[in-house]
Amino acid sequence: MKRLAVLPLALAAAFAAQAATSTKYLIISESGKQIGEQAVERQDDGLTKVRFIFKNNGRGPELAEQFRMGADGVMTEYSVKGNSTFGAVVDERFERKGDQAEWKSTSEQGKKAVSGPAGYLPLNGSFETVSAYITALDAAPGHKMALLPSGTLSQTVLDTLEVNGDGGQKQSVQLLAQTGVGLSPSFYWATTGAKPRLFGVIIPGFANMLEEGWQGAAPVLAARQKQAESKMLEDLAAKLQHPLTGLTLVRNARVFDSDKATVGAPSDIYVLRGRITAVLPAGSPVRGADNTIDAGGRIVLPGLFDMHGHVDRWSGALNMSTGVTSVRDMGNDNKQLQAMLDETAAGKLLAPQVVPAGFLEGESPFSAMNGFTIKDLPGAKDAIDWYAEHGYPQLKIYNSFPKAILKDTVTYAHSRGMRVSGHIPAGLRAQEALDAGYDEIQHINQVLLNFLVKPDTETRNLNRFLLPAEKVAGMDFSTKPFKDFVADLAKKQISIDPTLSAFAFIQQKDGDVNEPYRAFAANMPPDVARGFAVGAMKIEGADTLKRYQQSYAKMVEFVGIMYKAGVPIVAGTDDIPGFTLHSELALLVKAGLTPAQALQVATRNGARYTRTSNDRGSIAAGKLADLVLVDGDPTKDIGDVRKVAAVITRGYVIYPQEIDTALGVAPFVKAAPQLARTTAAVADMNGGGNDGARRRIDATAHQRD
Repeated sequence: MKRLAVLPLALAAAFAAQAATSTKYLIISESGKQIGEQAVERQDDGLTKVRFIFKNNGRGPELAEQFRMGADGVMTEYSVKGNSTFGAVVDERFERKGDQAEWKSTSEQGKKAVSGPAGYLPLNGSFETVSAYITALDAAPGHKMALLPSGTLSQTVLDTLEVNGDGGQKQSVQLLAQTGVGLSPSFYWATTGAKPRLFGVIIPGFANMLEEGWQGAAPVLAARQKQAESKMLEDLAAKLQHPLTGLTLVRNARVFDSDKATVGAPSDIYVLRGRITAVLPAGSPVRGADNTIDAGGRIVLPGLFDMHGHVDRWSGALNMSTGVTSVRDMGNDNKQLQAMLDETAAGKLLAPQVVPAGFLEGESPFSAMNGFTIKDLPGAKDAIDWYAEHGYPQLKIYNSFPKAILKDTVTYAHSRGMRVSGHIPAGLRAQEALDAGYDEIQHINQVLLNFLVKPDTETRNLNRFLLPAEKVAGMDFSTKPFKDFVADLAKKQISIDPTLSAFAFIQQKDGDVNEPYRAFAANMPPDVARGFAVGAMKIEGADTLKRYQQSYAKMVEFVGIMYKAGVPIVAGTDDIPGFTLHSELALLVKAGLTPAQALQVATRNGARYTRTSNDRGSIAAGKLADLVLVDGDPTKDIGDVRKVAAVITRGYVIYPQEIDTALGVAPFVKAAPQLARTTAAVADMNGGGNDGARRRIDATAHQRD
């Protein structure tokens, strides 16, 4: 849901004054539909004015921005007004006079003494501020620049090529990687030569923003960007995934039994070729183990499931560092997802195992740009056939799907062996989707809209958030309509994917760190943590804020009511990967589950409702060795689930400390259980001229030091 919010977020910096020019960029979806634009006017006195608009899936930002650059290349003023992706008011300004900088937005204000070049980092801005940074960093010593309020931005050239315009014109462009902001690099295409500026942005599998007249260059730019990005990711995977060759013994582990939601006596777990071969009482005789990991009495969980992800190539590190070894992808570009699955299987991508859900949408002005967009039943059947043939066990139906063919579509998906879930198509209530054969519903708002919508209620725009925010506070869950609905969910065993963490945004006050982020904000890089205090919705006045907070509290309460009635609950994020799955579990505890029951939801239920119980969801001989070693006891304090000391999955051991350090995240644990190899195992890995294996061994040895 929030993946689109990254589009308007950008940076600000300085570039020298230049002659008045104007540039227009078009934002084009992967399907070829224009979904936004950025119009830029650069005046000869150093003032730049920008109009940015982007709309997809019934929402998007609209921004009016301007900033002025001094002759010395230092930003002297900046302002932006408009609305954010979910409708929050954007009103932000910055001013620098000499060595004094001052800024203010709806969520923060500050001042700082600064000397030398430094660029202000807006909380909401257009891509034109990225363009300013590209120019400034090209001329900066070491291609680095200080940021305000804090941090340092760096820029590296990855590739250069010549592209052809739509009218036959040619231009040399370069691919840049900027690091120092966020949890992964940002990739931009820029012009070459003196004072380079932004040429375009490629978001693989989703959209591109290029200068008008150069849209035909998108495919070649996307291919070259993928090649460069893949090299970076493959190097990262080789560095952070330590292979377990031969038989591995995980000694003295307290195993979480996901069926009983209890912790057993200390055990020894044997792992070979990515699977568990035996679970024996601790201290049992050891026969020929090549590697040993001493769990030291730590609790070992089955790999956690995030049941609502939208994976990309960089999210895997966040999942791995937090113990999420399986992610159900709930909507993606089909081609991109298939490529990521191949890369993960080949060990070239640091990523969890992905269970894909096929995305099916209908045509409307509000359509989302994922999966297949269809018009009629034959089109829906063709899409379902493609998904079934490519191994998708589940279908996800979206907001604009034609309600007239819903029942027949669900029936056909069931005939192909697929579960069916989704949003509730516009014009229907949740009960009608259940009657049509749904097996699962995504998001708590989609569940409670059942009691708020009429056939003519438009739910493909912000209404699907505003109506629950306004009305749920006044609901009486003890009345017959609610009891009957919950009873039907339980009788039919309809699983619910509430994504409570993602929906906390409806109750957030500007300037306050939102509830799901509070437990880990202090561990994040400063620029990431700063964004946690930015409100997403337009909330006018204390009374409205109180009502929205009450509505959110009742959403959490309703999840607890469903769980206690026997309705299956699964744990999904639709938010920052990994870290917010832990937040989701904390919210389930707030809803009334015990910590052990919340862990059961994230393990056993994850496997059950992805149909992977045969090899995941519990720790037993024959199953995949997806193991999460944690400090503390998350069965008593769910907050301890954040203390992941080591992760074993796909035949590798992974240390969150290493990932956290690479991402600029403060580690959540102080010490990790180390991997000890026998002499024979080391010799075997170092033999045969396997330089890649030797590099991994060296990395492991260095980590042990």
